[in-house]
Amino acid sequence: MSETAAQPPIRSLEDALNRCQDKGMRVSRQRRYILELLWDAQEHLSAREIYDRLSRAGRDIGHTSVYQNLEALAANGIVECLDRSEGRLYGNISDPHSHINCLDSNQIIDVQVQLPAELLDRLEAETGVRIVDYRIDFYGYQNQP
Repeated sequence: MSETAAQPPIRSLEDALNRCQDKGMRVSRQRRYILELLWDAQEHLSAREIYDRLSRAGRDIGHTSVYQNLEALAANGIVECLDRSEGRLYGNISDPHSHINCLDSNQIIDVQVQLPAELLDRLEAETGVRIVDYRIDFYGYQNQP
């Protein structure tokens, strides 16, 4: 789906830590705490939620350190950063993916969506733009009995 992804996808905490080292980023104690939390949580969290969870777990890390590390990790493609009206949310990153946004719970669910080649060809023909990657945001409500 993506021609821009020269590196293999990040599929584990170990992959994320290795990618930090590959990018010349020091794997500090604080950075490791943040990555471990994101991989354990498997959900999208604000910087404040990350700070609060780390503090409750007895991890010694300051607000500023959380924000700085998240920005560095996102800028290097190691974690996902979603800009939402209520602020930025961060999640562990894997392959390029789409999201289902639950309007009841505000939960964001990662999903793999592959559009049919015929649709991509039609979109390219209609717009004159060669599509090299895509992400789709779906919005809906949880199924109620």
